[in-house]
Amino acid sequence: MLEPCIETLTYSDGYRATVRWWRPPDPRGAVLYFHGIQSHGGWYVGSGSRLAEAGLAVLMPDRRGSGLNRESRGHTPSAARSIADASECMKTLLERSGQSEVHLVGVSWGGKLCVALASSEPQRVRTISLVAPGLFPRVDLTTAEKFRVGLSLIADREKLYDIPLNDPRMFTANPERIAYVEQDQLKLTRVTASFLVSSRRMDRFTARFGSSGYRGAIHLMLAGQDRIIDSDRTGDWLRELPNEDRQITLYREAHHTLEFEPDPSTFLSDLVNWIVERC
Repeated sequence: MLEPCIETLTYSDGYRATVRWWRPPDPRGAVLYFHGIQSHGGWYVGSGSRLAEAGLAVLMPDRRGSGLNRESRGHTPSAARSIADASECMKTLLERSGQSEVHLVGVSWGGKLCVALASSEPQRVRTISLVAPGLFPRVDLTTAEKFRVGLSLIADREKLYDIPLNDPRMFTANPERIAYVEQDQLKLTRVTASFLVSSRRMDRFTARFGSSGYRGAIHLMLAGQDRIIDSDRTGDWLRELPNEDRQITLYREAHHTLEFEPDPSTFLSDLVNWIVERC
């Protein structure tokens, strides 16, 4: 497996973010890879490595406030700032890889960020791979928690709330990976009121994606045993889009984090091959 280089990018507001890089010589394409709300890039080094082995430059940032990023833990100032971070990563990736377009990959919450970025800058996105994307979650805050979050926007935007995904068995049924998640000191368990509201505001990009101007290829990869997202509703969303090159791949016996299956080789091959065919 190809190990990534770990570097730091400084965003336009001064935040220093940790990123993982894979840089094969003379890349055939460039992949910008976003992780989920609780996870970080360390969960997905297997797929990052496979993409790089196929000749793709891969940039996998840890979202601000998560993973290896200790500053402002669990916080983002706004939805616009989250999208700006992603856009600045995309610009860096294109400059350093010599490519003119990126292939976006988003896992879980990272799928929401892919949709927002492609909506904002459709001309720079070649393809989108959505891996059990968090566009239509099954899990949410209670009504009382949402009320408290709303009050926190006035009194304390950085007040922390538990992410309602703290049972590792929601991600996988693989005992080895359950233990990994339980012991992971980098996983995010709490986010701020500002992050939660920003995430909710990003849902408008999902609702309006059909009219966003992005007409590139979309690959939706779903887990048949997913307890975190509504796979049926997500599939219906894709079928209603006007994009001609679109595909749904369903892994009927798999759980939410496809990379954590006991044998993820089929998923990894499907992810890599679909992108390579469109380079």
